Amino acid sequence: MVEGDALESADLRSRLETSPRARVRGMANEEEPSHSLDDERPGVPRRLAETTTVVPLARRSRRGWKSRLRRIILAVIGLFAALVLAGLGYELSLPSVANAPALVAAIVRAHKGEVGRLPVPVKLGEAVVAVEDEHFYGNVLLNVLDGAARAGLTALHTSGDPGGSTIAQQLAKQLYAVGSGFGTTLEEVGLGLKLSVSYSRPTVLEMYLNAVYYGNGYWGYVKAARGYFGVGPNQLNWAEAAMLAGLPQAPSSYDPLLHLALAKQRQGQVLDQLVANHILTAAQADAAYQAPLPQIVDQRATE
Repeated sequence: MVEGDALESADLRSRLETSPRARVRGMANEEEPSHSLDDERPGVPRRLAETTTVVPLARRSRRGWKSRLRRIILAVIGLFAALVLAGLGYELSLPSVANAPALVAAIVRAHKGEVGRLPVPVKLGEAVVAVEDEHFYGNVLLNVLDGAARAGLTALHTSGDPGGSTIAQQLAKQLYAVGSGFGTTLEEVGLGLKLSVSYSRPTVLEMYLNAVYYGNGYWGYVKAARGYFGVGPNQLNWAEAAMLAGLPQAPSSYDPLLHLALAKQRQGQVLDQLVANHILTAAQADAAYQAPLPQIVDQRATE
């Protein structure tokens, strides 16, 4: 009987293992993937670990480079903004240039001259711009920056007064600046910028031509044109205009009544600049250089 019970029990287990529910449960166990301990990251849920991807090293390097570039750009912008604010603060600390025309008139009248009025004589204006500030009619800010750079380099390589670099800066020097050295040059740059934004280009040029010294006791271009050449400023030819334009750089040294050879050399430099700026052709410049200056010759003969 015991043997019969054992056979019956084995038969029952066999039927249970082959039942539909057991087969389904076995299939489910076979389809479930197995996970080793190596597949799981410490502290990371299995489902999150399965969806997490590793960023390639090259991509992370590119992201780091872009981040550094953004920081550099922001730093440069911040530095530029600080410099602009500092420049504006310095500009506001400088004196007003509203009295510039009155100061020019006072200089001319103090030397018994005649104040020239707009429009500026064409030939004299072209000659002065060509030799003193060829970018005068360009962008005001670029003109000021260019002049500031040249004035700064000159000041660093010379002792004493380096002089103005643009027409506006030279006018500022003539009207406002005192002293010498780099500090004065910086002040001239700031005042030149104020003059450039406060007045039109022709007005700045007209004030400059009136305020500078041309040698032989002549202040202002009206008195200089009549004194040297016996004509009004609008009647100057290219030879006369080029010679007059070259005098303000060193009026005593280039005085044509005393140093005609040096004055002719300076005249040639001005004519060369007129050619370089496409105002004159080489043939026209040569003709102007060879042109006689009878008034100068006559005055030299009587001295």
